[in-house]
Amino acid sequence: MAKVTMPQLGESVAEGTIGKWLKQPGDHVDKYEPLLEVITDKVNAEVPSPFEGVLKEILAEEGATVPNNAEIAVIETADDGASNGSGPAEAKEASAPAPAPAAAAAPDDAPSAEVPGPAGSDESPNGSSAASVAAPAPTAAAPAPSAAAATASAPTATAATAAPAANGDADARMTPAVRRLLREHGLSAEQIVGTGGGGRITRDDVLAVVETIRTGGQPPAPAAAQPAATQPAPAAPPTADPAPAARPAAPTGATVTFPEGADEVLVPMTQMRKGIAAQMTRALLAPHAYVQMEVDVTRLMAVREGAKKGYQAKEGMSLSYVPFVVKAAAEALKRNPTFNAHWTDDGLLAKRRVNIGVAVAVDDGLIVPVIRDADTLSIHGLNLAITDVANRARANKLRVDDFGGGTFTVDNTGYLGTNLVMPILNVPEVGIVTMEAITKRPVVQSTPDGDVIAIRPIMNMVLGVDHRANDGAGGAALLRDIKAWLESVGPDTPIY
Repeated sequence: MAKVTMPQLGESVAEGTIGKWLKQPGDHVDKYEPLLEVITDKVNAEVPSPFEGVLKEILAEEGATVPNNAEIAVIETADDGASNGSGPAEAKEASAPAPAPAAAAAPDDAPSAEVPGPAGSDESPNGSSAASVAAPAPTAAAPAPSAAAATASAPTATAATAAPAANGDADARMTPAVRRLLREHGLSAEQIVGTGGGGRITRDDVLAVVETIRTGGQPPAPAAAQPAATQPAPAAPPTADPAPAARPAAPTGATVTFPEGADEVLVPMTQMRKGIAAQMTRALLAPHAYVQMEVDVTRLMAVREGAKKGYQAKEGMSLSYVPFVVKAAAEALKRNPTFNAHWTDDGLLAKRRVNIGVAVAVDDGLIVPVIRDADTLSIHGLNLAITDVANRARANKLRVDDFGGGTFTVDNTGYLGTNLVMPILNVPEVGIVTMEAITKRPVVQSTPDGDVIAIRPIMNMVLGVDHRANDGAGGAALLRDIKAWLESVGPDTPIY
């Protein structure tokens, strides 16, 4: 029997939550065929099967959080079947009585983070691509209460027996914690009307229904579109300074709504925001240094504008500025190899392969999928790769190999209009560069007749440096090479 283990989805990720099994015991699975969805604090990803055979046993049910390298499934391969005389049909029959997994876990329910995306647009010089992660569908029937529910208080038991009608969306998105809360109260997604962004079910939605059932009231109607925080609380004597536990929770969308009479709301920490907070805290332990330069992108804009229409017609997608910057960074990293590296306790670990991470905004925060061997790709190849990963992020089809192994990061903050951002390193990488907004500015140019003032499109670029690995002079050399490549772009620059 071959054992399937939980993969590591990134250097800083120690565990993952089983979101949904795409195969059930008895099913045949091909090698590299998607086997399950795994949820981490940063992303949903499909995990391919490392073996071909029959899925014999599922060792970790949906919703379970499992550490890296822990065994999660057993696959009977052809060699196993030959050795014990049983074929796939017999394996399927033997596995049929296996219990079905619990309800699927879902992506985090978090405010939209105003962070850059990778894909450009025809309308603005620095485009963005915000990706939304779809949730796996839960089981049709309400799952049985867990062991925790068996020891719950009487109100919990009441909620399980007097649940409201199925007026909600069975496919509504929610966090693993919210789905677990549903199971503990014997409820299903169909019985909850989600008030989060895009109809997501939040913790407050579940608790509101439980409380309503406990007090004998009516559950929320499907038409209710306001966040739970906007629902008036039961009448109670006002207090000058309510206790923190009594403070209403903020909705998990992009806005914060204050209930009547409330001076503050608590924006809860989602799993993704907790992961981002932990990563940023680790990153700030590295001593950061910054180098900034102005890049004249007159020639770059001319090349893109000249190629944009034909490229769109031929390829069916827009030509972004991001692949040009990624290409410039990849070429510059080959001349400055100490920036294509990871910092370790033993020193600088230089990397031969140039794997550039591109920051992508998703509904719940920020992810940094990796474009591998970026130095070997053309502008078109990079544009394809960046567009592909952004589209798959929107369709919740990210793969395990989209993460981990990055050696440098490009961050497009300019689509929001920023001119000077101080980026935080994506540790253990030792360098990150930002693309700022392209703005027209007066610049002084030297001519045979003297200095003149001209209007030029200028893009600031900021390079963040791990000062343990490199100094400011090295950072200036890298950024100078990136600038030189971008300013040298011309009609002869190959797109393909």
